[in-house]
Amino acid sequence: MTNLICKRILLKLSGEALMSSSDSIDADILKRLATEVKELCDVGVEVGLVIGGGNILRGAEKASEGLDRVTSDQMGMLATVINALAMQDALEHLGQPVRVMSALKINQVCEDYICRRAVRHLEKGRVVIFAAGTGNPFFTTDSAASLRAIEINAQLMIKATKVQGVYSADPNKDSNAKFYARLTYDEALDQRLNVMDTTALVLCRDNNMPMRVMNIFEQGAVMKLMTGQNIGSLIERE
Repeated sequence: MTNLICKRILLKLSGEALMSSSDSIDADILKRLATEVKELCDVGVEVGLVIGGGNILRGAEKASEGLDRVTSDQMGMLATVINALAMQDALEHLGQPVRVMSALKINQVCEDYICRRAVRHLEKGRVVIFAAGTGNPFFTTDSAASLRAIEINAQLMIKATKVQGVYSADPNKDSNAKFYARLTYDEALDQRLNVMDTTALVLCRDNNMPMRVMNIFEQGAVMKLMTGQNIGSLIERE
């Protein structure tokens, strides 16, 4: 397919995207998301994935309950590995080559993260799932996604959410919330629009990494975006 808007993307999914009301990792949701990723690969898009761990455990929440912050963040990193392995299995069942690369050393279940090796996997048509965040406490998976997108020279980072894009307030709670079709990183930071954490936004801004915020639950939306349709909200440096 020649009309793709970009060749290589980094897709950031929240852990909550995998959840149903009855299960922390819903098999049907997992299969649907994996199918959409495979469809992207089938038309020539190189896909890197970062999946949060909030469906299993949030390190910051455990820290607020009294657990040591470093320990709780390490637990959160391991939760992202669980989600990455689940997505790997779903993709492999669809016949899509995939590699999980962890920022923590867990050699028996996945590869160590090495940037050059990750890029080589992408060039060979394999999905690369980046697990365990940055490998350091006090950094979110949003920051990890921004970092990995920059390191692998992705042309676009996609933040998948449960709403259509960036709003001035939660549209599920405020009917007057303003939708932003396009904005700059400085505007998102100045207005505290809660798109991603500050570190992630600054990383993208300073490295000129464009970001799309969109609804992952709208079936086929990522493919529509890749073929040029104006989906979600675009955040750019200028």
